Amino acid sequence: MRMRFARYNDGVLMENARMAATQVKAGEAAPATGALILVAEDAPEIAEILAAYLARSGMRSVHAADGARALELHLSLKPDLVLLDIQMPQVNGWQVLAQIRQRDNTPVILLTALDQDVDKLTGLRIGADDYVVKPFNPAEVVARVEAVLRRSLPREEREDRRILRAPPFVIDFEQHEVVAEIEGVSHTLVLTLTEFKLLAQLARAPRRVFSRAELLATCLPEGDTLERTVDSHVSKLRKKLEDLGLAGIPVSIRGVGYRFQQGG
Repeated sequence: MRMRFARYNDGVLMENARMAATQVKAGEAAPATGALILVAEDAPEIAEILAAYLARSGMRSVHAADGARALELHLSLKPDLVLLDIQMPQVNGWQVLAQIRQRDNTPVILLTALDQDVDKLTGLRIGADDYVVKPFNPAEVVARVEAVLRRSLPREEREDRRILRAPPFVIDFEQHEVVAEIEGVSHTLVLTLTEFKLLAQLARAPRRVFSRAELLATCLPEGDTLERTVDSHVSKLRKKLEDLGLAGIPVSIRGVGYRFQQGG
């Protein structure tokens, strides 16, 4: 399925890269202590975008500009996931994927300008875990990376991650339920699916500022909506929390977006 952001052109992609890189340098990135992602992409501007957005989500990345280098890094570094361009020099993406599958089950998401069903089926049959058509929204690619990583976790770790505790909230992803613990009393929130997704996304990284574009991509990925739509959903979520005496959640960061809690 063609991604909703396929209308982005190269100019927009380059601007996204500059903005993301600027945010990372300014210290808005989460500490890069999480999963290691191998970005196998011969276009440096796209690799720069992905590296910046991965860093903002607390993930580390390493770049390979051709297929041969990608195989070397995969063997030596054993990344947690590979973002793999199909049209790579020296060794193409199909060959890289096939050799990775001969080695192990490292999750692989294909990045490609090819948008034919036969290409998608080929990738999935060889062993790809997901397929993204260029041009894309980098925030949605990161969301797909996080989803694939969650699916690839051992069962015990998956079970641990079904519950997120972000005081005063306990968020149950399996039941899609949020409970607020206030002065020893548990309150079950009645939230729409979008409000649940917004609160959960913000709570995963409480001090990080999420842009409206990121929240739109991760919480309303199928909707043909504007970024300002996020403001409407956040306002309704905030009103429900205020009714419980929880004021100021989420926090508005003027000109940028939203954060779960106060402070840096």
